[in-house]
Amino acid sequence: MAVIGRMNSLQIVKHTDFGLYLDGGAEGEILLPKRYIPTDIETEVDDWLNVFIYLDSDDKLIATTEKPKVQVGEFASLKVVDINRVGLFLNWGLPKDLLLPHSEEKRPLQVGDYCVVHVFLDKRSKRITATARLDRYLDRAPATYTVGQEVDLLVADATDMGFKAIINGKHWGLIHKNELFKFVRSGMQEKGFIKELRADGKISLSLQPVGQEAASSLSEQILAALREKGGSLPLSDKSSPEAITALFRTSKGNFKKAIGGLYKQGLIVIHDDRIELATK
Repeated sequence: MAVIGRMNSLQIVKHTDFGLYLDGGAEGEILLPKRYIPTDIETEVDDWLNVFIYLDSDDKLIATTEKPKVQVGEFASLKVVDINRVGLFLNWGLPKDLLLPHSEEKRPLQVGDYCVVHVFLDKRSKRITATARLDRYLDRAPATYTVGQEVDLLVADATDMGFKAIINGKHWGLIHKNELFKFVRSGMQEKGFIKELRADGKISLSLQPVGQEAASSLSEQILAALREKGGSLPLSDKSSPEAITALFRTSKGNFKKAIGGLYKQGLIVIHDDRIELATK
């Protein structure tokens, strides 16, 4: 059975001059227009093809071998390309733009803006639809993450505390301002790490590894940089976050922990304006 709004593996049932018909199960035969027929593989009756199913401009089911930027059940940042009385239209990589109804807007948008949306199937119309009201699609499953776990993040909204981000397409998390050691904006996809699982169910995130593994890695980077620069670096625990980030791509807090650990081991000396390799 064909699933609307998702990639499907469907069987060819017949050839025509204008395309192939595929077995859509309960949805009936679905046309794959000639322009989308692969030219690098055989396409005989009973062969299987991977296709995306959606409604064309006449609201008829149609197949394409092109893969959109987002499928039903997923989140993505998409560009607004048109607006009319019905809603906003988003570029999702297919000829027919994706509708974001005005009722599903979260904030006013203009043509050219990007918006993080969730894509769902309107059960009554069978239309693939976008919504910017994300809360209803997140945090519905129990969080089973562990501190330090690497996750996929889609950065969403800026807040007074930092940036909200979608974790693995399932949960909300927050990247606090003190973790923002590099430029971040809504719509960016990043690798991140679980920093804290709070008692209230909220999840704190980091854009860099956390825990002992992260500290060891950063310490090794600092020692290597010191050896490369002749034993001295113009950074210390009083340096600006920007100067530290420029050299080590890490937060000031993590840098201070790393050099503090190296100092305790007797490997470096910390001055107000620099750090140096310790002399034996």
